[in-house]
Order: sequence, then C-alpha cells, then structure tokens
Amino acid sequence: MKKIIVAIDGYSSCGKSTMAKSLARRVGYIYVDTGAMYRAVTLFALRQGLFSDKSIDAEGLQAMLPEVSISFRLNPTTQQPHTLLNGADVEEEIRTMEVSSRVSQVATLPFVRKALVALQQSMGTEKGIVMDGRDVGTAVFPQAELKIFVTASPEVRARRRYDEMRNKGLAADYDEILKNVSERDYIDTHREVDPLRKAPDAFELDNGQLSIAEQDAWLMERFEQATR
Repeated sequence: MKKIIVAIDGYSSCGKSTMAKSLARRVGYIYVDTGAMYRAVTLFALRQGLFSDKSIDAEGLQAMLPEVSISFRLNPTTQQPHTLLNGADVEEEIRTMEVSSRVSQVATLPFVRKALVALQQSMGTEKGIVMDGRDVGTAVFPQAELKIFVTASPEVRARRRYDEMRNKGLAADYDEILKNVSERDYIDTHREVDPLRKAPDAFELDNGQLSIAEQDAWLMERFEQATR
C-alpha cells in the first residue's frame, strides 16, 4: 500500500484532531496538529506580554519568533501527541480560552504563517502523514492525495468544546465559547493570507450528527480508496 499525505481542514472545534489522530493511529502514520502550532505561538506571545487589549505587537513577535521552537512528543500514559514549546509540554495551556480567543489573530500574521507552513511542509517530505488545520489542503500540501473538509454548526462545535473543557476540569462558559467559535470562523475565512476554504478536490463531511465511530468509518473508507 502506497504512503500518502492526508490533509484534514475545517472549522474550529469540529473534530478534525479526533479524526486525524484516530486515522494516524490505525494506519501507522505520523500525526501533526497544525492548530496546536499556532496555539503554541499564541501562548509564547501571551507569556512575552505582546498582547494589549485586542491588539498584538506584531513587530515584537516577528523579532522574537526565532526563539520559538515547536515539537511534538507522545505522552507515554495516554499515547496521545503533546505539544512542546521550547521543550516544555504546553498541551493543556494551549487549550485554554485565553489562547483560543487570541489564536486566530496570531494566525493572520503573514510571517507566522510563512514560518509554520515551512515547518509543516518539512514534516511531510516522506509522506505517511496525517495533518489537520485550516489550510493544509490548500496551502501546506495542495498536492495531498486525500483532502477532507470538516464542518458542523457553530452550536454543535461550541457544545463539543464546552464538554471537552469541562471533562478536563477547566472553567467553561457555553455562551462565551459560542461567541469565540463564531468570531474565529469569521477571522479564519476572511484573513488575507491562506483563508480557510474547501479545496476543490476535497471531500466534505458535516459530522454534526455523526458519532466518532461513524466518522472514523467514513474517513477510513476514503483513505483505503486513496491508497489503492
């Protein structure tokens, strides 16, 4: 069976990572969460005090970006990939609402996208990779053999995010999360550099009413077709 690149794009909190992790585990591919990479840069900017109200010191971040190192490590207990920022595990910190409310703002910066896209592309040179994000099938790997675009209503996605945070013991407010989801949708689809959009050759999946098992079966069928 030939190795391919699987690009999974879609709106925030629509289950892209869950799908991608499951597929990668089943077929023995490397999994990369590009959203976590942008979240890590956002966390770095927060720690450096580069945000002021709703604005960001873009010049300051650009000057400090060479100090940012992002990598992934498998958690031995959960067998799930965790994000490392300059060698430290920040998986929980990058999932907070503080980071979620800022990440789309960071992701619109051209110099951030250029740096992270180059890093992401270097990860896929050997293929055998499943990557999820906002522009994987359109900007990072337009040559990907399998492209998926995932969507669901804002209300469904906000509820999923709310449940996820509560299950992790994090403070969560549904209305705040719904507002954040809607704002991120607008920013992601209207940014000048690599906006969120469905690639012409991508399969679209609305998983709002699907179970995890159902969406996994759907994705595996597409994967088997692409690797024949």
